[in-house]
Parts: sequence; C-alpha cells; structure tokens
Amino acid sequence: FSEKTGKILTEFLRFYEDQYGVALFNSMRHEIEATGMPQAQLLWRKVREKEKVVHKQEDFQYQEDNKKWRNRFSLVHNYGLVLYENKVAYERQVPPRAIINSAGYKILTSVDQYLELVGNSLPGTTSKSGIAPILKCPTQFPLILWHPSARHYYFCMMTEAEQDKWQAVLQDCIRHCNNGIPEDSKVEGPAFTDAIRMYRQARELYGTWEMLCGNEVQILSNLVMEELGPELKAELAPRLKGKPQERQRQWIQISDAVYRMVYEQAKERFELVLSKLQLARPAMEAVIRTDMDQIITSKEHLANKIRAFILPKAEVCVRNHVQPYIPSILEALMVPTSQGFTEVRDVFFKEVTDMNLNVINEGGIDKLGEYMEKLSQLAYHPLKMQSCYEKMEPLRLDGLQQRFDVSSTSVFKQRAQIHMREQMDNAVYTFETLLHQELGKGPTKEELCKSIQRILERVLKKYDYDSSSVRKRFFREALLQITIPFLLRKLAPTCKSELPRFQELIFEDFARFILVENTYEEVVLQTVMKDIMQAVKEAAVQRKHNLYRDSMVMHNSDPNLHLLAEGTPIDWGEEYGSGGSGGSGSPRPDAPEVATLSEKRRRAKQVVSVVQDEEMGLPFEASPEPLSPASLDSVTELRGMLAQDLRAESPLPAGPLLNGAPAQESPQPVADSEASSLPSSPLQHLPPGKAADLEPPKPSDQETGEQVSSPTGRPPIHTTTEDSAGVQTEF
Repeated sequence: FSEKTGKILTEFLRFYEDQYGVALFNSMRHEIEATGMPQAQLLWRKVREKEKVVHKQEDFQYQEDNKKWRNRFSLVHNYGLVLYENKVAYERQVPPRAIINSAGYKILTSVDQYLELVGNSLPGTTSKSGIAPILKCPTQFPLILWHPSARHYYFCMMTEAEQDKWQAVLQDCIRHCNNGIPEDSKVEGPAFTDAIRMYRQARELYGTWEMLCGNEVQILSNLVMEELGPELKAELAPRLKGKPQERQRQWIQISDAVYRMVYEQAKERFELVLSKLQLARPAMEAVIRTDMDQIITSKEHLANKIRAFILPKAEVCVRNHVQPYIPSILEALMVPTSQGFTEVRDVFFKEVTDMNLNVINEGGIDKLGEYMEKLSQLAYHPLKMQSCYEKMEPLRLDGLQQRFDVSSTSVFKQRAQIHMREQMDNAVYTFETLLHQELGKGPTKEELCKSIQRILERVLKKYDYDSSSVRKRFFREALLQITIPFLLRKLAPTCKSELPRFQELIFEDFARFILVENTYEEVVLQTVMKDIMQAVKEAAVQRKHNLYRDSMVMHNSDPNLHLLAEGTPIDWGEEYGSGGSGGSGSPRPDAPEVATLSEKRRRAKQVVSVVQDEEMGLPFEASPEPLSPASLDSVTELRGMLAQDLRAESPLPAGPLLNGAPAQESPQPVADSEASSLPSSPLQHLPPGKAADLEPPKPSDQETGEQVSSPTGRPPIHTTTEDSAGVQTEF
C-alpha cells in the first residue's frame, strides 16, 4: 500500500504545482486591482489570547490495549483535547499522555450509533442480537470520538449534564479544527484546495467533501484514504479472524496504522514539493510583475473563446436545472442561519445587561474587572454559545441535497457557526474597547451604568449591520458551492473533452499562470452568478430575514473608533480586577508543591477559565496499566471549506472561487454609525431579578430615513487563530 500511496500523492502534487502558479498570479493581481472591502462596523481582535483552558474534569477513558476503563484527567486547551494520567500528574506538570487534534472527528453519545458506523465500515461484521458488542460502558453516558480512518477515543461521564457539557466543548474543538487552512495563506491555501477539487473531479467526484478538514497533510491523508480504503478493505477483510466484534477491533487498528503511515508519507512528500515551489516563487513573481498586463490580456482572450463555446449550453443548463431551485436552497439556508445570528444578538444583550445589573446591585466598579474578564471570553464559552449553534442543526436540503450531490450539510452548519462566533467576539471586543475608553473619564457608578447601556445600544447597531453582510456573503458562497459542482458534472460529457484544443491560445511563457480548466470553471460560474446575486438581493428586501438592503448606508459615524483597537490589548483582570478572575490561566500551575493552600486554590480557579465547573472525583478507580511507546502526530492550523468573498456588482470573479480561492465582494459605502444622543439607562433602577425580563432592542436599519428590520454583515476578517499542534500518544 506504500507504493499505491506514493502514486496517489505524485498525481495530486502535479495538480498542486499547476494550481500554485495560478494562485500566485491571482493573489498578485488582487493586490494590484483590489478596490478595498466594505468597512466593518465592529472591531475585531488582531491577536487572540493563548494559553486558555476551556474546560477540565475527570472522566473514564477506555484503553484499547488491555480493554479496560481507566480514570483520566482531561482538559481542553487551545482547541486540543489534552489527556493526563490523572489529576496529580497534571498538577505536577507531568507531560500529558495525549493531545488529540479533533479535525475530521464526529462526536457520538450512543454506543448504538457507534456500533452502526463500525458495522458499516467493515461488511459482514454487523453485530447481531445476542452477540457481545465491541464496547461496554461503565455508565449510561458515553462520549465517543469517531473518525473514518484514524483511531477512535472512548469516554464515559458520570451524569447526563457532564455528557452534555463535554459534547458542547468537544464539538467546539471539532468546529475550530475543521475550519481549515488559515485565511492569511493567500497562495498556498487556495492552490491546495483547488488542487484537491481538481483531483477529485478528475475522478468524477463532484460536490462537497466532508473530509476537507484539518491542515494540508491531514486533508491529503484523507484524500489518499478515500481511494485506498476500499482496496484495503477488500484485500484485508477476508483475512480477519475471530468473532464479529474482534474483527471490528482488528479493522479499526489496521485502519489507524495505515492512516498514520499515509500521514507520514504525505507529510514528507508535501513538504518537499512546497519547499521546491517556494524556492521558485521569486522568479515566478518577477515574471508576473513584468508581464501582468499581457497575462491578463491573454487570459481574457482565452475566456472569451471558451465563453463563446460554452455559454449556450451552460445557460440552458442553468435555466432548466439550477435557476428554479435557487430560492428553495436559499430559504433553507436563511431560516436557521438568521435565527442563529439573532440568538447571538440576544445572548450578547443578556450578558451585558446582567453585568450592568451586577455593577448596580453588587460590587460596582470594584467588581468590573472580574465581570469584564468573563464577558471577554463569551464567544469562546461553548455552553453559552450552544443556544446559538443549535439554531443551525435543523438545516436540511430535503430533495435538493440528493439532486445537487451534497453529501452532508455539516460543512454549511459549521461555517455559519464559525461566523456566529466571530461576530460575537467582534461585538464583545467593540464593547470592551468603548467601555475601556469610557472608564478613562472616571465615571461614578451611576454614570458607568448609563454608559454601559449607551455603549450596548451602539454596539448592537453595529452588530446588526455587520451580521447582515456576513450572512449575505455566506449565502452566496453556499449557493455557489452547491450549484457549481452540479453544473460542472452536467456539462462534463459535452464540454470537457473539447477543452484541450483551447490550450494553444495560451503563450508558453504564461502557461504556469493560466490554466484552461480554471478559466472554464470561471466561465461556468458567471452563468449562475447573476441569478444567485439577484436571489440574495430579493431576500434582503423581505423583513423576516433581517437583512440590510445593498443600498443601505450607515450615518452618524465616529471615524476614530477603529483607532481604539490599535492600542495594547486590555487585561481586565490585571487592570481592574483583584488578580484571579475565572477568565485566564495557563494549562498547568507553576510549582504547586511549594505553593500555599490558598495559592493552590487561586491557581486552580484560574485554570477553569471559560467553563466554570465543580471539581469532583470519580467514585472508583480502575487498575493501573503500563505505558506503550508514543507515536508523534504533528497537527497545525486549519482552513475553512467555503470560498472567499464574491464581487457583488459583477458576476466575474477576480480569481477562481471554488473551495477557498479568493474573490471579491463589491465595496459598499459604509460608515461607522452611532446615535448622537441616547436615553439614560433604566437599569440602575431595576433589582437583579429583573434582568431576565429585559428584551434586547430589535434590529433596525435606516435607509433614506425609513425604518426597516434587519441585522448586518462585515468583510472577511483575516484573523490568525491559534495552532492546535500537539503530540498524539497511544497508550
């Protein structure tokens, strides 16, 4: 299988080298021609805090080598699940037993669900009634991490509440790790995702792909296993011996071993090709800078020739097979997405309102640092954000999903949920920044409460605008990702065989920067883009969707707002708190053996940073077990699956779009809107119990003075999220 893996990697890397030149040209052209993105109303954090422990607790983990359950101390740190031998090992700073990167995993809370997936993975081994299952749990609350190729992880919780909490926390890890290659990878990222798409389309595999998640090496390993898996199964399945559950266990171990072999081989080959391309990049950039105009002219000439050939067929295909279904797809996407963004707004309003009531009725300004430290982590608190994320779960494309070959809606759910988290964090950070500025005036408690209410209303208006733009961009991306592969598959029998004859139109010197296949796909995209833009524009007029119209302009701005974000990040615990709020901490306390009891307690509180949780032990311990050798599994940042922005006014993108290539959204005239005068806060007159009765102000937009219902959006934010690299150790 090593030889077969080598052949697959060699063929894919040819696609990657071809796409690298195209992506480099598109990136440089975009830098020259870009007219700027719409101005976001909300601020965004340029640097995310690291060293955050999201959640920790003791649980049971199943050990595959001796088939026993064992107490483990687990925590989530920088979106990696970290497993320690026990709590004592954690406190003594003993290195963890494993750090699990969860890209590509699914969370299961039922053994029956798990057995069904395992049974389907190996024909002829489905457990029948009366046969002992592959896994027996010590409690009724299992939590299983399942991967189609890699090792599985088994946990059990003592209560349903613990199970729900861990499920939310780990789902957040998966969501983050599945988000894909960082957006600041302007050349390597688009080249890689386009190469994946082209490689799979060459094998007539169109549509969305669930395993486009993880870093490049993980994705490449998934690609190899997609092709290698059936052959591996056909050859090895008949050789497995024993009872059904034993054969299932053997297959899981074999699949994981092959996956690790593929991973190491893919890593070595990919890094070699990437380093070769990076060495060649300066020379390629020199050619592009010198001949930019000629390359653009050559590409436009090629596009016109392909358009004359393809347009009549493509337009008929769009009119008959795509256009009638766009409104249905859009409606299916819009309802849960808009509900989710409305829930983000409501959660943010409630948290700030509760904080304001606490300032009024409890510690006042003295407690503000503690309250703000907790608020600053709101977007990264999986339990508080869960009600927002859950709004996406009902997303279905009934009837449409099979028609357009959408294997799963999970890619759209996760992308929308990531947008929700980003918008929540932007709202919180904008609120933090404005409040911090207000505190410089030394307000009294009464003045502070009025200011908090006034700032809250300002931030909600900005959120309404930005969330609308984000959603509209998300809808356009999703519609393209659903319809373009469908069109390409429909047109392939009559068009694809004719494409090689257009190769002669490309000058040899420009062949690295212009590909017939990419230009063909751009032409196909143009045929449907107008209908997609029109559908989203019409939806924005409907009040029920809470979207601003494209002609909306926000007035009464304070242009200096974005300058506030240029300063040093705010440390609320250090600046206004008493030193140890439940919002920050390092993964392990320092020198616990010499610390006093009070110091230990203070540090323990710091560690439970985002999800506050009681620390309780398990009622019994399983027998100890020996360690087995460790195996290294480096993992890095991840990239999202959806395309970048689309140009709003023109159907022609600046570059290839599908699966993450850059494209433009037309700039809209936007200014930072604030109300010049706002009513004083009624919160100072309310007792604490009234917080739940308050309703957030409803979204409203102003278009030439009229009141319309709507939230809003923002341009893509090129944030760099933390690496979740780690060591995965078998034991």
